[in-house]
Amino acid sequence: MRKVFLLLTVAFLTPVAVFAQQKPNIIIILADDMGYSDIGCFGSETQTPNLDALAKEGLRMTQFYNASRCCPTRASLLTGLYQHQAGVGDMVNHRDVPAYQGYLNKNCVTIAEALKQGGYNTLMAGKWHVGTNPEHWPVKRGFDHYFGLIDGASSYFNPTMPYRPNQKLTIALDDKEFTPGPNWYSTNAYADYAVKFIDDNKTTGKPFFLYMAFTSPHWPVQALPEDIAKYKGKYLKGWDKLREERLARQKELGIVNKDEKLSPRDKSVPEWDSLTPEEKERFDTKMAVYAAMIDRMDQNIGRIRAKLKELGEDKNTVIMFLSDNGASNESIKGPGFTPEVLAANNKPASDPTSFTSYESLGANVSDTPFRLFKHWEYEGGTATPFIAWYPGVIQPGSLVSKPAHIIDLMATCLDLAKVSYPKVYNGNSITPTEGISLVPVFKGQTWKGHNGLFFEHEGNRAVRQGDWKLVSQRPANKWELYNISTDRSELNDLAAKYPEKVIELTKMYNEWASRAGVVEFDKLGKSKGE
Repeated sequence: MRKVFLLLTVAFLTPVAVFAQQKPNIIIILADDMGYSDIGCFGSETQTPNLDALAKEGLRMTQFYNASRCCPTRASLLTGLYQHQAGVGDMVNHRDVPAYQGYLNKNCVTIAEALKQGGYNTLMAGKWHVGTNPEHWPVKRGFDHYFGLIDGASSYFNPTMPYRPNQKLTIALDDKEFTPGPNWYSTNAYADYAVKFIDDNKTTGKPFFLYMAFTSPHWPVQALPEDIAKYKGKYLKGWDKLREERLARQKELGIVNKDEKLSPRDKSVPEWDSLTPEEKERFDTKMAVYAAMIDRMDQNIGRIRAKLKELGEDKNTVIMFLSDNGASNESIKGPGFTPEVLAANNKPASDPTSFTSYESLGANVSDTPFRLFKHWEYEGGTATPFIAWYPGVIQPGSLVSKPAHIIDLMATCLDLAKVSYPKVYNGNSITPTEGISLVPVFKGQTWKGHNGLFFEHEGNRAVRQGDWKLVSQRPANKWELYNISTDRSELNDLAAKYPEKVIELTKMYNEWASRAGVVEFDKLGKSKGE
């Protein structure tokens, strides 16, 4: 009888154990303001061996899209909705319009909130930027543990130093403010807690979801001396040569078509030979520091992978990597910054007390081969590298050119976890997700994808359907039409040649904008603090 009892016990428990093992750990790693060509496996000279290994052992999606700016992308990624539907149609500044309230609303759920219902522990480290009031912090939106920057940017060495007038920057541990100690470097600190959270999870018997949102390489460009030394002098060849070399590597890697053209040097960027030796040296230093920031982020991704392997969790973990928008051409100038920061902008980027950015000179290199930058809806603003790694499921070295979007990550995570998307949460009806699971893509199966993908930020607009993309920029608001399959750099406007396609896609965009709650940006009025 005792043997029978033991056999029945094993028979009863085994399916439960197998089911538990089938729930993988899920990690989403988000870079901040990183351009399309800024990592090795997407064409960069920057050393990113850990990301390159994930790509070699996993897959790369070459036409993956974000929402072109920090807050909108984070809101969309976390909720599986377009950012307007989640309440963050612009930034975290508040407007008395539901789609632009400046923090996540009650009619959306985060990936963390949804996965907790499926038995996951939920962890986050890094930049939040979808609600600055403590009642909107990560631990109030489904995360069990959080460590990082609530706001949008900060010094990497002195992270609570205000960079805007009347601003208070907050480093938080769970729901309490945290005071950084000596020898602080943000990228290391965020990864320290990510590793700690993963290590602590081993005693819980539950799978975990980790949202690892680095601030790197968002301005200010600041890095550790030992990392900067690897790159100093590599950028004195000039931005034209750097862009040409990156495009050549992208073609060799299969990231873009063999006949893809390089967009012209941005109109704000002068000819390299017109610069003085001092100006060339300043550019080289900024680029070396920028590369060092990405290098250090990659090193910390390696630390996370090492911890997974140490715990024996590496074979049962899915990792996805992407950037929140294209490279940033923003400059540290004007009344929006404190006098201390404006003074620090004049220091060399290699000085840890500096506070500077690489502006359009560097961003034009980072976004190779595309036009424009963060904030715009051209490929230079919305295209991101995307890597997915899932041992035993993804065919190593896969390259996928099907268009996909950050709205798909919610559905993907829930599909991996075998958790249903809720219709009601905390008594509030939940807006149906806009995304489609990427799990069939991971498995090499047929994936129909989206009928249309939509973009809007501060009056800049776009819609992508199949190979066609309709895009406009404010204030001109003139639609341009491109065939992305033959013109990913958006150089040959076909709007006059195919007016019927412009009409068709405009109708699609307008219907989506109405459904998502988009308001014409010039009619929104002034914003106020959250």
